[in-house]
Amino acid sequence: MPNYTFPARFEFLDEIRDLVAKIARDGGFSDKMIHSLQLAADEAASNIIEHAYEDISNASIDLTCDMRGEDIVITMRDHGKPFDPSVVKEPNLKADLSERQIGGLGIYLMRKLMDSVLYESNSQTGNLLTLIKRRG
Repeated sequence: MPNYTFPARFEFLDEIRDLVAKIARDGGFSDKMIHSLQLAADEAASNIIEHAYEDISNASIDLTCDMRGEDIVITMRDHGKPFDPSVVKEPNLKADLSERQIGGLGIYLMRKLMDSVLYESNSQTGNLLTLIKRRG
């Protein structure tokens, strides 16, 4: 499976979205589902750039994206600050905008759009985020 490395900068999000769209399209996903996959990948990469690599300018994101049977599997590895997504509370979407807690929407979106969102952190190999979505 090919491994791609992208500079951890917001201007490379288009390239990440384009790669995810190409693999998903080749894998038989609908346009609507491709849009959801792109949104989840965009949120994941944005979180890495903004939080894991906060104040680090020359960092990179290693990305793999491939079909495994009926599933598309997107992985992103970074070597930034570790993060525990399980401590992020689900946002209160019914609250007034002025009363909502800042943050947490990206993880919420990833969990809603994907069938599986897995995260692991290792001091030697870095942080690994895996997004899985079944076709159909």
